[in-house]
Amino acid sequence: MPTMDRRTFFKFLAMGVAGSATASLPWLSAAQAETPSLYDLPQKGQARILHLTDLHGQLLPVYFREPNVNLGFGHALGHPPHVVGNALLDKLKLPKGGVEAYAYTYLDFAEAAKKYGKMGGYSHIKTLLNQLRKGAGGQKNTLTLDGGDLWQGSGTSLWTRGVDMVEASNIMGIDVMVGHWEFTYEEQEVLSNVALFKGDFIGQNVRVKEDALMADEYLEMVEKNNGLGLVDEDAGYAFNPYVIKEVGGKRIAVIGQAFPRTANANPPEFFPDWSFGLREDDMRDLVKKVRTEEKPDAVVMLSHNGMDVDIKMAENVPGIDVVFGGHTHDGMPIPVNVKNKAGNNCLVTNAGSNGKFVGVMDLDFRDGKVNMHYKMLPVMTNQLAADKEMEAYLSQMRDTKYDEKIVESRHPKRLFNPERVGKSYKEILEEKLAIADRLLYRRGNFMGTWDQILCNALREEYKADVALSAGVRWGTTTLKGDWITMEDVMNQCSMTYAETYVSDMTGKQLLDVLEQIADNLFDPDPYLQSGGDMVRAGGLDYTIDPTKPLFKRITEAKLDNGKAIDPDTVYKVAGWAVVNRTPDGRLMWDVVRDYIKANKGKDNILALPKINHPKLVNVAKNPGIADYDGDLS
Repeated sequence: MPTMDRRTFFKFLAMGVAGSATASLPWLSAAQAETPSLYDLPQKGQARILHLTDLHGQLLPVYFREPNVNLGFGHALGHPPHVVGNALLDKLKLPKGGVEAYAYTYLDFAEAAKKYGKMGGYSHIKTLLNQLRKGAGGQKNTLTLDGGDLWQGSGTSLWTRGVDMVEASNIMGIDVMVGHWEFTYEEQEVLSNVALFKGDFIGQNVRVKEDALMADEYLEMVEKNNGLGLVDEDAGYAFNPYVIKEVGGKRIAVIGQAFPRTANANPPEFFPDWSFGLREDDMRDLVKKVRTEEKPDAVVMLSHNGMDVDIKMAENVPGIDVVFGGHTHDGMPIPVNVKNKAGNNCLVTNAGSNGKFVGVMDLDFRDGKVNMHYKMLPVMTNQLAADKEMEAYLSQMRDTKYDEKIVESRHPKRLFNPERVGKSYKEILEEKLAIADRLLYRRGNFMGTWDQILCNALREEYKADVALSAGVRWGTTTLKGDWITMEDVMNQCSMTYAETYVSDMTGKQLLDVLEQIADNLFDPDPYLQSGGDMVRAGGLDYTIDPTKPLFKRITEAKLDNGKAIDPDTVYKVAGWAVVNRTPDGRLMWDVVRDYIKANKGKDNILALPKINHPKLVNVAKNPGIADYDGDLS
């Protein structure tokens, strides 16, 4: 579908939201009775900043289990976010067994989920934001930030190429955002969405490559998008590096930091004209320039670095008052206070993922200084009425008919299931596939139960010895006894490069892959980490010592049949989400859907015979692990 038609369609759709569906009122629940004043937050100061991050396309309320494994090493050992479960509650002085434990930990998740219900959802978030804006004296005294990973992670975000999230964010009132998975759409789609977005899309570390600056094709695309894609030819900025906002009568500078390793973690073919990087020196120079020339009352960094990287950058770059971070999905109710090399303090925050939380920072300016008051609020859907305008938009958007032409702009027609043509998004996503025999989750440094389903599906599709699935941190949770729907599957698989593959690998090649990915995760230097979790390996058991150096971590690897991995033997290895090439296999969500339907048993229950939890050594005393389901020493 041409870009203008796409934008016009969704603008037309948004225009009709006010008079459509109505929202149900919240009911009195155990959560309400426990925390009646959870959202009563009087403003402390003149300016209020509201922060969301890593929504991953989740417009509806979700279940999302926090990790029981989030290991930290080096300077991160024993410090949040690398503390889990009861140790986290003790560290942050939070009560046990209540709404905070449900929101911030994995503890008794299944029981707590039944008690407190789902979290997040744009309709409920908007109600909360409206309340927080009202408590600050109106929207003129607030600034709403989004930390990226907003346009990807659901069926509707994939099928609309992120437009559903842009329109919903406009209704929400998002003022500024940065990106990561946003860049996994085509460049023209990114620029079209940025043009449709009513706020500011910023990033000091996203640059136009030199050869693109000389290419007529790229310059024509920039001209077509009214200059978006090249806002400063001399500096090479693809987007504005920062923006100045007046909030509560104060000038707030917001500097953007996109995910620095986008070109390593995602296919460069989507953004052939843009480069990324940490660019710490550039950040240092920019902060100094903004401080000198703009003379703001406060400087904040809106970041998608990941929390450990944000902490290190806050130490190294003077002049930043607070970092609103994302990428690593760390639900941190209390910020980390960092002293930089100039001796000044900087608060580093991270507002979790999937719409579970809203970070609230009140800035109180007195005597030439700024005092910061922070609180992160869990978005409990049974305590917040659904906003009517947002509900109406979501209802209309989900009634949209699946348009094969839009999706074919990326994937060949032969990969598509013709059953979807003519159906609405809602009809497709509400398909019931099987009943979960246990809690299905993804988040955690190692194998999750949803990941096991993905790996099992790949192995069955290709009769493979081993399956590899990326350790991404997005993907919602399904409760034991609930129906697994196609929406659940899309929440695990929705990306623009979801083709599957099978290939021959020697045992040495397979183990080298595991070693290199483990190094991306466990290197003690945050600047050398990717911010994801360990690749999931189905059909393979192994032992890992995260404290060891590269090529020394993985031992005792063996197949499910008990045979040890031989370095010279060739194995069939299946996978998906390839960064450097486009495989020919079916799309992952269809592979998973067919596996679930084919393997459900009596009473429609999908049983998982085995979970490939690796054996972990030298981490038993690490506060970043608790209640581990595999072997631990």
